Order: sequence, then structure tokens, then C-alpha cells
Amino acid sequence: MKAFKKFISKGNVIELAVGLIMATYFGAIVKSLVNDIIMPPVGKLIGGIDFASFKYVIQPAVEAEGTVEIAIRYGVFINTIITFLIVAFAIFLVVRFYNKLKDKFEAEKEVASAAPPAPSKEEVLLTEIRDLLKKK
Repeated sequence: MKAFKKFISKGNVIELAVGLIMATYFGAIVKSLVNDIIMPPVGKLIGGIDFASFKYVIQPAVEAEGTVEIAIRYGVFINTIITFLIVAFAIFLVVRFYNKLKDKFEAEKEVASAAPPAPSKEEVLLTEIRDLLKKK
């Protein structure tokens, strides 16, 4: 139990959990964007058809017999592909932004940690003069 408490209290696990929750809801937002905002105008452009209703029926439903429809719903599949592409592009932008910030931070860190430059000849002479005046 101690090992589990140590594992769960590490920052990476908590950050991972927060990232997973955010990704889940981000995916839901993008799915709504595709299904409710993007696809209706696309459907209007292709003749006023609900894009998600595109399907290939293998076996039609027969209510008298109680059989359900069996169909390949390729419209829903295309919506899912569009959703995936939008999410992938958004993640690409976030990772690219993160990498730029990381590179900038590391470059600033290198500059800050670099050894101070050697004193100029004037500074060396002024330091020698100061030291001589202190001795007097």
C-alpha cells in the first residue's frame, strides 16, 4: 500500500490523470463540432442529406419478424475520421507550441548558466588600480 501511495502522489500521475480528463472532454467538444457545426453545411452542399445517415444496408429491418437492420454506416465512419483529423491537428499545434516554449526556455537557461565573459583589458587595469589604492 505504501508503494501505491508513493506512486499515486507523484506529480506525473496526477498530470497524466488531468491530461486524460481534458482529452476526453476535448474529444467530446470536437465530436460536437464535427457533427453539429461542420457536417450540416457539408450535408447541405451535397444535397441536403444528413451525412451520418449514409449507410449500406445488408439486411433491412422487418418489424413483423422482429429483426433489426444490419448496415455498414460509412457516413458515421467518415464523421469519425474528420473528428480524428481535427483532434490530431489540435494536438499537433499544442505539441509544437510546447516544444517552442521548451526550446526557448532551454536556450535562456543555457545563456544564464554560461560562464561570465572574461573581463576586458580596461576592467583588468581598473581592478589593478583599485587594488593598488587599497594598499596605500
